[in-house]
Amino acid sequence: MARKSSTCIADHFTELTDPRRREPTYPLLNIVTMALCAVICGCDDFVSITQWANMKKDWLARFLDMTSGVPSHDRFNAIFAALKPAEFEKCLLNWITSLQEVTAGQIVAIDGKTLRGSYDKASSKSAIHMVSAWASANHISLGQIVVNEKSNEIKAIPRLLELLEISGSLVTIDAMGCQTEIAEKIVESGADYVLAVKGNQPTLLAGIESFFVDHIADEFARVKASQYETNEKGHGRQEQRSYYVCDAPKDLPDADRWKGLERIGLTINEVLRGEKPTMEVRYYIMSRKLTAKGFAEAVRSHWSIENSLHWQLDVTFGEDKTGCGRDTPTQIAACCDGRR
Repeated sequence: MARKSSTCIADHFTELTDPRRREPTYPLLNIVTMALCAVICGCDDFVSITQWANMKKDWLARFLDMTSGVPSHDRFNAIFAALKPAEFEKCLLNWITSLQEVTAGQIVAIDGKTLRGSYDKASSKSAIHMVSAWASANHISLGQIVVNEKSNEIKAIPRLLELLEISGSLVTIDAMGCQTEIAEKIVESGADYVLAVKGNQPTLLAGIESFFVDHIADEFARVKASQYETNEKGHGRQEQRSYYVCDAPKDLPDADRWKGLERIGLTINEVLRGEKPTMEVRYYIMSRKLTAKGFAEAVRSHWSIENSLHWQLDVTFGEDKTGCGRDTPTQIAACCDGRR
């Protein structure tokens, strides 16, 4: 069932604390609404936000009290600098979520990305690494959390999950997020998970790998398995993807540590480019009894976070731009390393 709620900005920012002690000249709702609308229209600093608001005063007056006019860019800067980030983030995420239909079973992909454009050469400050949640079907970012280093994703993901309404969703995460605490957090939130399993969970990985190697040899004659296959051709290559899903065996090593574990999955990706074949094998655990086709959809949808969200962050918001005119990977590397 779709969850419907008010999409009015005012309804979602009522809990945002106004940092000003004196009687304000400009209502906080005006400041927030102008900034949000301006950023949506492409503004990326307080000067352009002010310019946009001045051009759109008549339109803004249809739903805001514009008696005091538009604040200066310095006023915008000062007010936003004084806001409580956690409060603002919660209000913003509630509003963003209200703009879409959160349908039962939607796939929410969680992945990390380093913002190369955030590297500060002057202070030698490392580039920011963020973990994002992406609603694959609706193509909307549900939220982001900043972490200091990529290794801290396992700490950031539970914090991100706390901010989101994911009940009924299917959460997909790559191997970095394959942690028992994260799986438990997802299940307790009323959602399900599909987690990639790699070397960071050696006992679980060895058990799943041994199971599939044993049963794929006789084409799953001894166990019930769901199978699905796709074949694609294009861009100078031919690709065959095979998906297998089985109930988690009772004797699977380490299985009792994973809350809600129901099934295990295997993907085999065979690519032929020219005369050079390659093969990639991946293993997964899941808390929902998916068929192989549903499992394939979840895996493929997770990859859309690269093609959709990360592309938008790079191209639309310029998060990988250094601000120094060097925007290709080679130029960025040379600039950020201090070479000319």
